[in-house]
Amino acid sequence: MFDAIAYKYDFLNHFLSAGIDIYWRKKALKLTGLKSEAILLDVACGTGDFAIEAKKMGVNKIIGADFSFNMLSLFKKKSDWIIGKNVQVAAEFLPLKNAVVTNITVAFGVRNFYDIPLAFESFFRVLKNEGKVTILEFSMPRNFILKLLYRFYFHSILPLVGRLISKDNSAYTYLPDSVEEFDQKINLVKLLLDAGFKKAERKDLTFGLVQVVIAIK
Repeated sequence: MFDAIAYKYDFLNHFLSAGIDIYWRKKALKLTGLKSEAILLDVACGTGDFAIEAKKMGVNKIIGADFSFNMLSLFKKKSDWIIGKNVQVAAEFLPLKNAVVTNITVAFGVRNFYDIPLAFESFFRVLKNEGKVTILEFSMPRNFILKLLYRFYFHSILPLVGRLISKDNSAYTYLPDSVEEFDQKINLVKLLLDAGFKKAERKDLTFGLVQVVIAIK
């Protein structure tokens, strides 16, 4: 599915969020206190927007990891100037040695992991001590009126526009369905603590439309 929509992915992300997804990425990296000397692994990196934002903050050592070949190809075209490499791999089975990166980022990708607890165990293994995981993910607003508006947009407007532009009938129907299910069933803070992280905290952005979860090894 992600291979199919890769070439429209950036445009749709910015268009359907009215550009606020750019702010979310910047805010998440600022909240985590990303330093220029970081060794960053960007998991479910897509076309690289999170990694590119990190590069703007001075980070030079960046690895992009994604299961979609087309996403990684677009990342490479957009960011040839990044010192690092891109690998096609699932988050659950990262092909890295133990304790080799200082930071892991995931933007809107955890929902798509096959086995979230296993992926977090993999994160814990490859992170150095005091290393951080920063997860940016959709969530459902707690305010009742906002939740109704959010559901209307997610189930009526977003899938229609997404289908028209991406030409994929399933991708932008899957998104709203997966967000609601994820929000009801998955507690990222708990899962990160269960994976061994000593601290994990959540912060809501934009009235709870998205969550930023930061965990420390």
